[in-house]
Amino acid sequence: MTTALHTSALTSLPLLARGKVRDNYAVGEDRILMVASDRISAFDVIMGEPITGKGELLTRMALFWFELLKDVVPNHLTGDAPESVVKADEIAQVRGRSMLVKRLKPLPVEAVVRGYLAGSGWKEYQDNGQVCGVPLPAGLRNASKLPEPIFTPATKAEMGDHDENISFEKMVEIIGRPLAEQVREVSIRLYKTAADYALTKGIIIADTKFEFGLDAQGRLTLMDEVLTPDSSRFWPVEGYQAAVDAGRNPPSYDKQFLRDWLEQAQVDGKPWNKQAPSPALPAEVVEKTAAKYREALQRLTA
Repeated sequence: MTTALHTSALTSLPLLARGKVRDNYAVGEDRILMVASDRISAFDVIMGEPITGKGELLTRMALFWFELLKDVVPNHLTGDAPESVVKADEIAQVRGRSMLVKRLKPLPVEAVVRGYLAGSGWKEYQDNGQVCGVPLPAGLRNASKLPEPIFTPATKAEMGDHDENISFEKMVEIIGRPLAEQVREVSIRLYKTAADYALTKGIIIADTKFEFGLDAQGRLTLMDEVLTPDSSRFWPVEGYQAAVDAGRNPPSYDKQFLRDWLEQAQVDGKPWNKQAPSPALPAEVVEKTAAKYREALQRLTA
């Protein structure tokens, strides 16, 4: 891994937007250069310290999954080299961490699929026995495997705000029933295909979120990134059952390590309020987070 890239600074292309992780640049009218920085966010707050190599790891993992899942649904990759659309002195900023993709009409919802009860889903289940309006059997525990994966959409939040879980019927109101049903069916197929594969590598995909857009012909297309530790909850098979039996969160390959540290972090002698600015991350937290991302990629692609 090379030096960290917190924020890209390309001058050869117009900047469209900076997200929590990705910087998107316009390439003509029909393509976008997505640059995965080494930024990391938690609780919808971007940390001040980058995770060296994270953008490269995310890009390699996303490209791996796009290839594995290409027969389930079309994706936004063009197949063109990102280095081909920037100036020579900017190639170092994009090499290994970028994707040149089709410009799509993004759907204003996130497609979340849960195969296990965790995070906000576990909290809601404790309150009412449901997750996003989907009734679940009684007696489930934190991190329990669900009888079948469930589709629990969310609205896309503006930068700094929290995504909001919504019911399927609310999603129907936003994008229409035919498209909502297609997104639900495709999302569950994507999740099942990926989860079955990951289990052969000793990794449980507890949940994940997909983003979709429509291409110029109106076809549903998988976009953004897919099945990385930024958008998914990855648990190693070893240690999972012991954690469930003890009522703990299983160890994870995703940002949970960072979140757990932040839950205990203090700013000016008080617990962090989960608002910017974030606490400064110790070098140990940065390195352990990077190591978890590396191990996840190595196990999945071995």
